[in-house]
Amino acid sequence: MILKLRQCAIMATAIAAMTITMPNQASALSSSIPGWLQKHVGTGNGQIAPVVLERARALYKKKLKSGAVKNPCYLAMDATRPSTASNGSAKARFYVICENKRSFKAVSSGYGNGRKLQRANFANGRQCARHFSNTEGSKLTAGGAYTTAEFRTSFKGYYTSSGKRKPFHRTFLLFDGEGETSNARERAIGGHRAMFLKWQCRFKNPQSPYADEDGYTPYGRLVDYTSGRSNGCTTWSRNATQEILALVENNPTTLYIYPEARDINAVAKAVKRGKSPAKAGLYWNAACLKAIGAPKFWPKQQLQPIINSWRQSLPEPKPYKLPICQ
Repeated sequence: MILKLRQCAIMATAIAAMTITMPNQASALSSSIPGWLQKHVGTGNGQIAPVVLERARALYKKKLKSGAVKNPCYLAMDATRPSTASNGSAKARFYVICENKRSFKAVSSGYGNGRKLQRANFANGRQCARHFSNTEGSKLTAGGAYTTAEFRTSFKGYYTSSGKRKPFHRTFLLFDGEGETSNARERAIGGHRAMFLKWQCRFKNPQSPYADEDGYTPYGRLVDYTSGRSNGCTTWSRNATQEILALVENNPTTLYIYPEARDINAVAKAVKRGKSPAKAGLYWNAACLKAIGAPKFWPKQQLQPIINSWRQSLPEPKPYKLPICQ
């Protein structure tokens, strides 16, 4: 398949069932984090917010204890962080943590872009996510607990590289969710490389195992959107994708994504009251909170009827075939 906290690492925020922790509780939680990992905890670039780490560790230890996972590493994501730096480079908000190796890695990841419909506008900008939901068809990120599952690799078409036409395959890592995220499979939520093939035409290629009944295969241009948005999945750069897939192949692990509905609603309520979320013991990336004003969680019971009605209003798609490549 990523949720965060207060300014001070020593005042680490609450774990699973709580949004706010008292100082003495926070200190106890923080003291359980190994010293080598403490330096990676914070709200700065490349760091993981305390609340995100605490919840990710709690989920991992719970699944490890139950035998649901055996992988020595676990994953986390903070979807409140911005997409890019001032120079346009992708910023890190997805984390791979292997405590037995004392390894911490922060990489970039996309978040859900949402939709702009007549009855509801829940589209996210390119830099910061404001809207979140676990509604099927919303194309939004849903925070909470996940476990990585099997791979599905699919053929997308051909592209040209070094003067030769090559097939493009993309591997999709499925996520199994629980609680609010239990419909992850229904929503086709998982992780994959932030790249797609923009079809342009089709060419005669009868020897290809992917050719249609007339002997044609699609051809297009590869588009890399590493610093962009997704359809609700987590999306990674080429190198990060290779590392993450190798890590979890036939060896599932946990993924915790922040923020959950309770975090979003609590921050939104604090903003509405003119109260600083940080002072209220809540976490949201400061730069993104300033950009979006206040976050919004869309419950399924509110959003699903709107999406279903919109789908029903769409005209029947006309048959279409890609033009033949010239």
